[in-house]
Amino acid sequence: MVAAAALLALATGCGSGTGESSGRTTSHPVHDTSITAAPGERFTLTVSQNASTREYWYLVGPEPDSSVLVSHGQAYAPDSGDEPAPGSGRPLTFTFEAKGKGTTRFTLLHCTFTTCRDNTSSTPPGTTAPSTTPATGAATPSQAPERITYTVTVG
Repeated sequence: MVAAAALLALATGCGSGTGESSGRTTSHPVHDTSITAAPGERFTLTVSQNASTREYWYLVGPEPDSSVLVSHGQAYAPDSGDEPAPGSGRPLTFTFEAKGKGTTRFTLLHCTFTTCRDNTSSTPPGTTAPSTTPATGAATPSQAPERITYTVTVG
């Protein structure tokens, strides 16, 4: 999971609330799960996702309080123009906008083929507990998927 956590980058950019960014971006380490934003400010979380290895990220409960923070969904980063290597991952960006004063939390769930079952690229697993069935070739049950919970304060 350390490798997966190292792939998570957090960037915030101040905006006018109209979807325009001021151009100012700040990077935070993955363990920086406390975010402070002003109303109208947008920020993104970018993770590496690799569908060919069944590695996916999802926004799961607790989802943010919509009066404080709104999710604007997720999108893959635009292609650089280079042909991606077969089986390689792509950056996936979750976008949020601070709406009103307050504090809220949201969680990103990181699933791999050994930590989640019955999930797809767009549908998280029905349960996020460790699998009771050993992964193929493994002698022990799989571990639980990684959950990263962020606290956002809008002031």
